[in-house]
Amino acid sequence: MSTSYNRIAYEALEVCNGVTMTAVEGAVARTGLGAGATAADVGTGNAGVAIRLAQGLGAAVTAIEYDPVMADLARERIAEAGADVILAVGAAADVLADLPPLDLITALGTTNVNGEGRPTPEAGFAFLKTRLKPGGWLLWGDLVWIAEPPGPLRQIAEATNQYTDDTGWKTAAQSAGFEVVWSEVSPQAVFDAYATAADRAARDWLAAHPGAPQAGAVQTSADRVKMVLEFGRPFIGFGLYLLRA
Repeated sequence: MSTSYNRIAYEALEVCNGVTMTAVEGAVARTGLGAGATAADVGTGNAGVAIRLAQGLGAAVTAIEYDPVMADLARERIAEAGADVILAVGAAADVLADLPPLDLITALGTTNVNGEGRPTPEAGFAFLKTRLKPGGWLLWGDLVWIAEPPGPLRQIAEATNQYTDDTGWKTAAQSAGFEVVWSEVSPQAVFDAYATAADRAARDWLAAHPGAPQAGAVQTSADRVKMVLEFGRPFIGFGLYLLRA
């Protein structure tokens, strides 16, 4: 079975980011959506959020994952849960473009959400708004700068995404035509627990598979992520934003 640092780390987590499932479910509950709502979970990872949307909300859910290794994990989790979730493997922009406008999009820690490489927050939100019904909902979660980061940290962290602070995310959402209904920056303890659990899973896997072909790549990724998160602890948080089109 092919594996990667992300698969190993995310297999140990309930949500593949520095946020709790309780916070995600609480935000979704604020939408008032129920059975029959249409939803997409972008960058589904281990499919935890997609499964909850299907089983807890009763939504018709499409889980979108670009990474085929992560898609294998998502497929396994969906089957284990017996969840009525469609898994679409491909670029988020392409999959969303083929779906009719949705009632809800969840996008937590996504990359290249609009197909433009490293979109600005404004561009990412503007694209996602086009994939929602009028009055539809976006639950967006991503890294938040809780203090101005040193230049090298910003450069490393923003290799695949452009980030901003809490005010910046809200301003970007509003500029794209969203109403910011609710938001929360995860408590530091939640973000720390996420980082610790992911690192522990990787270290345990490495100890159990010292000769695996993927061990070198997993080790490199684990060391890099740990270094960035430890150095960046005073600067990095995770924000969750419930937005209405």
